[in-house]
Amino acid sequence: MNIEVTPLPGIGVCKDFPLAQARRRIGVIEHRDGSVDLVVSRAGDYDTTTSIPLSDTEIGVLAGLLGAPRVVQKTRETHGAGELSTRQFAIDRGSPFDGRPLRDTAMRTRTKASVVAVVRAGEVTPSPSTDFTFIPGDLVVVVGTDEGLDAAGRLLGAG
Repeated sequence: MNIEVTPLPGIGVCKDFPLAQARRRIGVIEHRDGSVDLVVSRAGDYDTTTSIPLSDTEIGVLAGLLGAPRVVQKTRETHGAGELSTRQFAIDRGSPFDGRPLRDTAMRTRTKASVVAVVRAGEVTPSPSTDFTFIPGDLVVVVGTDEGLDAAGRLLGAG
């Protein structure tokens, strides 16, 4: 599927694509100030565009709804369930790891849980390197025991 990228002078960039059976286009506007809007329009009729501003948390949750469940399902299939589970944690603006690399979390050492993917704007980065830098809206997919996942949530939330 092709994503159309349209510069919006003074505003930012619109990235959208047509929905196959709905005669609509759906996408996002990434504003120069870092904010993001979800946009829906009729195909060929941009005057009827609906724009919905999203918070950093909402971006992470929406990305998770669209992308992370597939990662979680594949992880469960690969590991065969057992005692391991996955959870998703959003990186909010101003959180302790906003703008910091994965290695700064020391996730495995501190929690015995592992980051298996990061979902950013609907794009999945599987097995991110320790140099991967978090930004607001990232949805971090972590695998581990219930205790490890509880610890991972505390770590990502409070540092």
